[in-house]
Amino acid sequence: MVELSLEQAFTRADFHVERGEVSEARKFYQAILSAVPNNERAQQALTALQEEQSPTDTQSPPQEVITQLLNLYNSGNLEAVVDQASLLTEQHPEAFVVWNILGAANKGLGDLDKASQAFKKVTELNPSLAEPHNNMGVTLQDQGKLEEALVAFNRVLDLHPDHTEVHYNIGNAFQSQSRLEEAIEAYKKALFLKPDHVDAHYNMGRAFQSQGNLDEAISSYSKALSLKLDYADAYYNMGRAFQSQDKSEEALSSYSKALSLKPDYAEAYNNMGVALRELDKLEEAIKVYTKALFFNPNYAEVYLNMGNVLTDQSKLEDAVEAYNKSLSLKSDDPKAYLNMGNALKYQGEFDRAIEAYDKALSIKTDYADAIWNRSLAFLSMEDFNRGWSQYEARWKQSNNTSIPLQSSKPRWKPNKSGRVLIWPEQGLGDLIMFSSVIPEIYKQVKKLIVQIDDRLIPLFKRSFPSDIIYFGLTERITEEQYDFHIPIGSLPLYFRKDLQSFKLNNGPYLKADTYKTNNLRSKLLSDGTKNLIGISWHSTNQLKGAQNRVISLSKLASISGSPKTKLISLQYGDVEKDIVDLFSDFNIKIHQVPEINNKNDIDGLASLISACDRIISIDNSTIHLAGALGKKSKLLLPYACDWRWGRNSNKSYWYNSVELYRQKEIGNWDEVISKL
Repeated sequence: MVELSLEQAFTRADFHVERGEVSEARKFYQAILSAVPNNERAQQALTALQEEQSPTDTQSPPQEVITQLLNLYNSGNLEAVVDQASLLTEQHPEAFVVWNILGAANKGLGDLDKASQAFKKVTELNPSLAEPHNNMGVTLQDQGKLEEALVAFNRVLDLHPDHTEVHYNIGNAFQSQSRLEEAIEAYKKALFLKPDHVDAHYNMGRAFQSQGNLDEAISSYSKALSLKLDYADAYYNMGRAFQSQDKSEEALSSYSKALSLKPDYAEAYNNMGVALRELDKLEEAIKVYTKALFFNPNYAEVYLNMGNVLTDQSKLEDAVEAYNKSLSLKSDDPKAYLNMGNALKYQGEFDRAIEAYDKALSIKTDYADAIWNRSLAFLSMEDFNRGWSQYEARWKQSNNTSIPLQSSKPRWKPNKSGRVLIWPEQGLGDLIMFSSVIPEIYKQVKKLIVQIDDRLIPLFKRSFPSDIIYFGLTERITEEQYDFHIPIGSLPLYFRKDLQSFKLNNGPYLKADTYKTNNLRSKLLSDGTKNLIGISWHSTNQLKGAQNRVISLSKLASISGSPKTKLISLQYGDVEKDIVDLFSDFNIKIHQVPEINNKNDIDGLASLISACDRIISIDNSTIHLAGALGKKSKLLLPYACDWRWGRNSNKSYWYNSVELYRQKEIGNWDEVISKL
C-alpha cells in the first residue's frame, strides 16, 4: 500500500531506528505490513522494536494485534474488523495503520462516509504516505464526490508522480464526469507506466466508445482481451461498438464470446436480441430475450425490446403486453410509452395510442418522436388541425432523413407575398402528394420557386403555371433569389385544414406527355389486347413495417382472368426474377416496356400509367403518381396502413381517382384480392 516503494520505506524506517525514534520507525514498518502483510523483514523489525518499547510508548498497538486485525480483514470478517479497529483507535488514536484498516473495512461494508473519515485521519497522521490519499480518492469517487477525489489523487501524484494506479483512477473519475479527452490522457499515462494494465485498456475503450470513436474503442478492447482472454465485459462492449457501426454479425460474435464466459450475462442476451432484430432474425431475437429474462426477470429494457420485435412481427396485442410489463418495472420510461403508442396506432387504436404518446410527453415534454407519432395518429383520424401543427416535429424525430434548409430568410406564412422558395423533403411519393398544394400557394405569392427531385421537373413544368422557376436537388440557390421559404411538407399546415380543403385539388393535377402516352397505348394494344392493367407490388422503403405493404406478384397477378387483358409492370427496381418466376410457375406474363426506366424516368412512367385503363398498386410512389394523374386506381393497403390513407374510408382524400382496399386482418391479402 506504500508507494514510496518498499526499499524507500525500509530506508526511512531504518533511519528512524538509528536515531532512536521508535514510534516513527514503527509507522513505516506498519505501513509496509499494511501493503504486504507477510513481509518477514518488517515483521522481524516490529518485533524487535516491540521488545525495546518503553512503558510510556503507547502510540501504536502491539504488532501481534495488528497482525490479528489484518488476518481478520483478509478472511473477509469485516464487521469484526470494524469493531476491533474502532476500539483500537480509541486506545491508540495516532496508530495510522489501524485507521487505514478501519477505512478499508468500512469501504468493504459499503459505509463510505466512515471509510472516507478513516482514510482522512490516516492522511493527517502520516501525510507523506501516498496510498492513504489514493484510498481516500477512490472512496470519494465511489461517493460521487469526483472533484474531491481528484484533489486526493493529485496529492498522491505530488508524492509519487509515477503512481500507475492513481493515473488509472484519475481516468475513471474524468470518465464519470464525461471529461473523455482527459480520461483518455490519464489512461494513456497509466499504460505508459504499465503497458499490461488490462483495466486501463478496457476503460479507455469505454471512453473512446462514449466519444463515438469506435475503431479506437475496438482496438482498446482487443488489447484488453489479449491480456485477459476471459474478459467478458470487454467482449460485451466490443459487441456494442460493432453494433454502433452496423456490423451486426461481428456484434453477435462478440456477444456469443461474452456469454461463453458468463452464461448468465443478461445484458449480452439483450443486446444480442437487438443485433438479431437488425438482421431481421426475429424468432431468434425472441429466444435470446427469453433467456435474458430467465436470468433477470425484472429487466425492463428486455420487455421493451421484445415488444419492438413483436411489433415487427405484427403481433401487436402481444407487443402491447410486453410494453406494459416493461412499464410495470420502469414506469418513467418515455420510450416504452412511445412504442406502445405505435403498436396501438398500427392496430387502428388511435385514441389509446394518443393516450400513450401523452404519457410519454408527460415524462419527457420535448420528446419529438412522441409529438411526431401523435401527429400521425391525429392525421389518421382526419384531425388535421392538431395533426399538421404537430407534424412539424418531424425535423427533430429520430428517424428523420431529410436535411432542413439552412437559411437566414424567414419561413413563409399566408399573406406573405414576395418570392417564395418551396424546398424538398422526404421521398418521391410525398413530393408528388404535397405538390397538389402548389397551385394554391402560387396564387398567394409574387414569384414561386420550387426545388424538387430532378425526375419530377419535366412533369411539373407541363402541369403547373409556366412562370414557376424550378431547381434540381443539386443546384445551388442563393438567399438573394428568394424572400421566404417553406418545406413542401409544411404546405398542408395552411392549405389542408379539413376534408373539404382537399377537394380543391385532389386530381388530376399532373399531366403526362399526351403524344408519348398515345404511342405507348397503341403499341401495347397492337396485338388485339383490349385492356391494360398497370400493376406495382413491391416497395424499397427501409422503414420498419414497410415490408408489410408488399404483396407477392403471383397473388396480385391472379386478377388477370381475361386473355384480352394485359398486365403492365409499373414496378421500379430489379424485379426481373419475380416476372420470370411468375411466368415459369403460373404461365402468367407481365409485360415490361424496356424504353422506360420506371425508377429514373418518372415522366415516361407517367405516360405509361396514363396509357393503362386502370392501375392496381400497393402503397408506394407509383400510386401517388397514378392518383396525381387522375388515373382510375385501386390501392391495396395493409391492416396497419400509413396515415396518408385515413382510418376507414374506401376513397382517398388526396386523390379522388384512387379506391382503397384494406386488409381486415394483419397479413391476409386473400380477401383484398377477392374484392378485385
